[in-house]
Amino acid sequence: MFRKVHIRLSLLCAGITVFILLAMSFGYLYISEQGLRSNHFISFQNDMNTVLSNLEQQTEITYEWLTRIEDGGKYQIRILDNGVPLHFSLSDSEEERLLFERAWEICTEDYPLAEAAESYGVRHVEFSFSSNQNRRNDYYACAALSDRHGAELQILILSSLAPLEQQIQNQRILFLLLDVLAVAALSLFSWYFTKRLLMPLEESRIRQEQFVASASHELRTPLAAILSCASASEHALGEDRRQFLNAIQSEGKRMSRLIDDMLLLAKADQQNWNIRKKETETDTLLLDVYEAYEPLAREKSIRLSIQLPETALPPCLCDPERIRQILGILIHNAVSYTPSGGQIRLILSGDGHHTRFAVTDSGIGIPDAEKKRIFERFYRADQSRSEKGHFGLGLSIAAQILKAHGGRLTVEDTPGGGSTFTLIL
Repeated sequence: MFRKVHIRLSLLCAGITVFILLAMSFGYLYISEQGLRSNHFISFQNDMNTVLSNLEQQTEITYEWLTRIEDGGKYQIRILDNGVPLHFSLSDSEEERLLFERAWEICTEDYPLAEAAESYGVRHVEFSFSSNQNRRNDYYACAALSDRHGAELQILILSSLAPLEQQIQNQRILFLLLDVLAVAALSLFSWYFTKRLLMPLEESRIRQEQFVASASHELRTPLAAILSCASASEHALGEDRRQFLNAIQSEGKRMSRLIDDMLLLAKADQQNWNIRKKETETDTLLLDVYEAYEPLAREKSIRLSIQLPETALPPCLCDPERIRQILGILIHNAVSYTPSGGQIRLILSGDGHHTRFAVTDSGIGIPDAEKKRIFERFYRADQSRSEKGHFGLGLSIAAQILKAHGGRLTVEDTPGGGSTFTLIL
C-alpha cells in the first residue's frame, strides 16, 4: 500500500513542479525570443541609418564602398540608377535576382516609399519578409529612394535572419537540455522527499502491527490459563477447585493490568493524558516511594536506600501521582533484575532549574545495543529473566508520562555493574 502511495505522491509532486518549470521556461523563452527579434530589428534600423547617411555623403559610389557595406555576406545590397542596376556584378545570380524582386514587390504593395519617412535626404523604410515558407529564409529589408544630381537611386539592402534563427534554435536546445536535467533532478528529489515523508507513517504502521501482535501474544497466555482452569474446575472438588479458582483470579488480574497499561498507552498516543500538575515537595515524594517499596525489596533480600540533598530543593511543578507511578515502574524493574544481596539506591538532586530522580541498581545491567530499544512497547532486554508480571510496557509508559511533563528519562551503566535510570524534570 505504501509503495503505491509513494509512487502516486512522487508523480504528483514531480508533475506539479515540472509543470511550473516548463511553464516558466516557455514564458522566458517567448519573452527572450521577442526581445532578441526586437533588438535585432532595431540594430538593423540603426545600421541602415548609418549606411544611408554615408551614402548621401559619398560624392561617388565605389565598388570598395559597396563591398564594405556587404560586410562579408552580412548584408546584400542592390542599387538601381533610373531602373538600371548600378553594380550587377555583386548580385548577379538568378536566386538573388528573384529575392530582390520579391522584396521590391512587398515594399511596393505594403510599404510604399512615397509614404515613407525622410531622413538624411533619403526616403526609406525597413521591414521583414519571407522568401518562402521556411523561417530560415526570412530577411530584414531596407528600401530607399535618393535623388542624386538629377538621377533617382533605388536602394535595397537585405539582411538574412538565418543567424538570428540559429541563435534562437541554440537557445531552445539549451533550455530543452536544462529542462530534461531539471525534470530528472525533480523526479529524483520527489521520490526521495515523498519517501522521507511517508517513512514516519510506515514506521507507525509497523509499530502498530507489532503492538497488536505482541498484545495478542501477551493476552493469549493468561486467557489460555483461565480457560484451562475453568474447564478443569468443572470436575474438581474441594482444595483442587479452590486452587483452580485462585489461578483464574490471578490470571484475570494479570490480564486486567495488561489491558490497563494498553489503555494508558492509547491515551498517550492520542495525547489525552490526565495530568494534574501542582507544586510538589520532591523529597517528601521520594520518601513516600521509598517506604512503599522497601518491604518488596527486603522480601527479595535486596537493600533499598535513599539519598536526599543536604539542602532542600524548591517545589517542583508536576503530577505527583504520575511521578510516583514512574518511580514505581523503575523500582519494580530494578527489583526484578537485581539478584539477592544486591542493592538499589534512590537519589534526589537538583540545580535550581532541573530536578532529578535517579534509581540505581547493581543488577545484570543493559547492553549498549539494547539501551535504545528498552523504551519500545513489549520489549524486554532479557527475555529469559522476565517475570510473569512484566509485559514490557512499563518503561514505555514511564517515557510517555515524562514526555507529557516536558521531561525526559535516561539510562546509563552503574559503576561496578547494573543500570541507572534518571528521571529529569
